[in-house]
Amino acid sequence: MIHIATVHWQTDKWIGVQQSYLRKHIQSPYRIYAWLNEVPAAPMEGFHYTCSEPVISHAVKLNLLADIICLSSGRDEDILIFLDGDAFPVANVEPLLSEKLATHKLIAVQRLENKGDLQPHPCFCATTIGFWRKIKGDWKAGYTWKNKDGEVVTDVGGNLLNQLKEYHVEWHPLLRTNKRNLHPVLFGVYADLIYHHAAGFRQAVTRLDKSGIKRRLLKRISGAVPRPFRKRLNQIFFEKFIAENNLLSERVFGMIQHDTLFYKEFI
Repeated sequence: MIHIATVHWQTDKWIGVQQSYLRKHIQSPYRIYAWLNEVPAAPMEGFHYTCSEPVISHAVKLNLLADIICLSSGRDEDILIFLDGDAFPVANVEPLLSEKLATHKLIAVQRLENKGDLQPHPCFCATTIGFWRKIKGDWKAGYTWKNKDGEVVTDVGGNLLNQLKEYHVEWHPLLRTNKRNLHPVLFGVYADLIYHHAAGFRQAVTRLDKSGIKRRLLKRISGAVPRPFRKRLNQIFFEKFIAENNLLSERVFGMIQHDTLFYKEFI
């Protein structure tokens, strides 16, 4: 049995999309356990379990769903998959699960493109119930690493990365395989198997965007704009950038709705 933990927030627009791709690309029996926060009139069909308690932390929601799945399963060999609400398989994922979970305790997306993020990312992560129980898996941020700019950072999955190191586990990373990038981090396809929109429930801006915007703005205004006006100019420039990214995000979502092979545009 495959158990899938997912989170949807403030909109139900990804539920039907995600479930249709899961039906298409997973043939084995599976159950979906979902946290649905502020999702108006969310359809319950397709879910084995749902919760709408007002928990804020994404990592805590995933941890609680994993606890519920572990109690529900009772079988160490069952497969546990974490899947962001705006992520889904675009090809048969079961050969990957069979092959890699036979040699690795955990497989997950690794977003090196996001300034060198090292941790397993919950947009897609697969392991077994038995291994998750053994390490008492934890998605919370906390454990830190240095990114490509030498900055000390942490994010969701940080503590899990540390747990894998403590148990000397060599996990299998799924890397971005886009040949065409509309954005360096958003709209990613991983191992030609998993699509992650990455902006399905929030403004379409990433840590990479923020640092890049700041560098470009400083280069443009350095010495040319009085200091009191720089903060406001930075805000205007940033808001314009986000608006453009949001429009791009909606355009890609339209592609997803109307073309089941939309991802071919990227790989």
